[in-house]
Order: sequence, then structure tokens, then C-alpha cells
Amino acid sequence: MASHRKSRPAGTRVAGIRTPALATAALTSVALLSQTANASPSTDDKPSLEEVEKKVDDLYRQAESATEKYNSAKDKTTKQRKRVDTLLDDVAKRTQKLNEAREELGRNAAAQYRTGAAAPDTATFLLADNPQDYFDQTQLMDRMTGRQKESVDDYFTQQSETMEKRREATQSLETLTDSQNDLKSAKATVQQKLSDARELLSKLTAEEKARLAAIEKRKQEEAARKAAELARQQAEAERQRQEEAAQQQESTQPPADSGSSDSSSADSSYATKAEKALAFARSQIGKPYVWGATGPDSYDCSGLTQAAWKAAGVDIPRVTYDQVNAGTTVPLSSAQPGDLVFFYDDVTHVGIYIGNGMMIHAPKPGTYVREESIYYDGESSIHSVVRPA
Repeated sequence: MASHRKSRPAGTRVAGIRTPALATAALTSVALLSQTANASPSTDDKPSLEEVEKKVDDLYRQAESATEKYNSAKDKTTKQRKRVDTLLDDVAKRTQKLNEAREELGRNAAAQYRTGAAAPDTATFLLADNPQDYFDQTQLMDRMTGRQKESVDDYFTQQSETMEKRREATQSLETLTDSQNDLKSAKATVQQKLSDARELLSKLTAEEKARLAAIEKRKQEEAARKAAELARQQAEAERQRQEEAAQQQESTQPPADSGSSDSSSADSSYATKAEKALAFARSQIGKPYVWGATGPDSYDCSGLTQAAWKAAGVDIPRVTYDQVNAGTTVPLSSAQPGDLVFFYDDVTHVGIYIGNGMMIHAPKPGTYVREESIYYDGESSIHSVVRPA
């Protein structure tokens, strides 16, 4: 999302990605932005411009968090519904077979009448809760052939399995109901947060909206500066790596089984897949962000990254907090095109890295898929970088 300014606690982040605090330059920029945004003290309890900005940002962040919960609940509901349908179909088939077997046993019971025993009540058998008791009480089992006894045993096995499947289906239906409730709750939360954000923005004057646009522009300029700085650092690191590799090659040839060939092959394979994922992501630029969308006409953040890597032949999970575990975490300084960049402590936003400190992502409602600096919401917002293939 394009404008989340939620404060983050100081601390380190996995793989050296999270810095202990904002860089001095970033702090200076924030101070300048605050000075620009400051309005005269309110005399009518009306929130200041910076308070409105923070509130809107927080609402969008909460909406995106709820969107990922919605996506997760939708994914679980879809899977659970398929499971319930499968179980109910299985139960129906087993029940049909059980009824047929029950009728066959009824006919077998009736056939024993010629033994001289009292005529068995076939209707009572067919309605009995426990056919085994009926057979025992009438001593029919003693007079049945081996094949008939096998039929009885098979019936009891089918009956037990059918009852177990019915219990399993009932439990699955309860789980499906819970998932559907979670889905409704997450959907309502997203809609409410977005409605609240729109209401706040609608109350701004034209002058206040212009000032907010100016603040956003300065934020983008600072983000672009940080991206350029990262690009220089990565270029320098790559130059040094190549120099060291060249020196090593001049001084000694690596052993034939050193594994360097395999490593090079793996890097090449990833680059090929990443190129396909990025080509897909670029082709989606300009399409609207719609929460819960997975394409082809609109996307939310994780819907876009999932679709991009699927185009490269790699399946990754639907939601951000599952995607973050679907690969290898790498340092930001080692990020390569195609890597996924995750944001915020609750891992509720993601973009696909294209190099030079830039990414393609679906920011937030009201925006479109676009290229943007990974520092779009400040350095502290970056959670981690994951290589999915």
C-alpha cells in the first residue's frame, strides 16, 4: 500500500534486513515533512492535517491486514467446501450400498424359514437399529452358509465405515461454517476500514488535499533516493564479487567436483523463472488494486505476486504470511530480480523486486499496479526478502 506510516518498534530483523532505527537522513526527511504538514493549532477540535494523514494510513493498513485474513479465510473455505462435497458424496454412495446390503441380508434371513424356525420378521430386521442383535436373537447365524456369513460381516464393516464417514462429514460441515463466518467477518472489517478512510478524506478541503499531495511527493522523492542508494550498494557488491571471482580463477582452478557448476546452473534457473515472473508482473501495470482479487483484471498485493510466479511455473501460497515462508530468506543487500519483498511486522504487504531498489506491487484501494521504490513507506517498514524458487 502506498502510504502506510505506522510506527515500528526498534530492533533487528531476520537476515539483517530490518535496521535498528530509521537512518538519519530518513529522520531528517520525516521532520521536514512534519513541518510542512503542520497546521495552525486547532480551535474547534478539528484534527490536524498530519493527524488525518496518520489516521487514513492506519485505516488502509488495517484494511490490508483484514484483506489478507479475508484471503486466508476464502482459501480455507474453498478447500473445506471441496472436502465437504467429497465427504457427502462418499457418504451418499456408502449409504446406498449399505441399504442394498441390508436388503440382501433381509432376503437371506427370510430364506432361513425353511429350516423350521419361526418365520423371521423381515420388516423388523430391515428397521432394526442393530442387525447383529437380530441375527443373534433368532440364531440365524448358526444356520447360514459361509458365503452368507461373509455377506453379514461385510455389511457390518460397511455400516461402521459409513457411520465414521458421517461423523467426519458433520465435523467438516462445522469447520466450513466457522470458515464462512471468518470470511464474513474479515469482509465486513475491510469494507468498514475503507469506508472510514474515504469519509476522512472526503472532509478535507482542496487546499488540504494539495498539501497532502505535496507531502506524498516528498515521501516518494525520499524513497527514490533510498532506492538509488541501495542500487549503488548492490552494484558495488557485485563488482567486488566479480573481481574476487576473477582473481580466484587466475590463482587457482576450482576442483572438478567443487559444485560451482551446480551453483551457476541453479542461479541461471532462478534467473530464467524470475524473468518470466517479472514479465508477467510488468504486463499487469496499470490494472486496479481490488482487495481479494487474483486477476486477470485486478489484483491485491499477494494476488499479484502469486499470479506472477505462477506464470513462471512456480506455485506459491495465496496470502502474504504464507508466501513469506515459501522460499529462502535473503539479505536485502543480496536481493535479486524476482525476489519477494515483504512489509510490516504483521507481514501484510508484498511486492516483487525488479532491481535497483524498485519493485512492482499493487499498493492499496484507489491505486493501480505500479513500479515503486521498496522504501515507499520508509526503511523500517521492510520486513524481509524471500526467494521463492
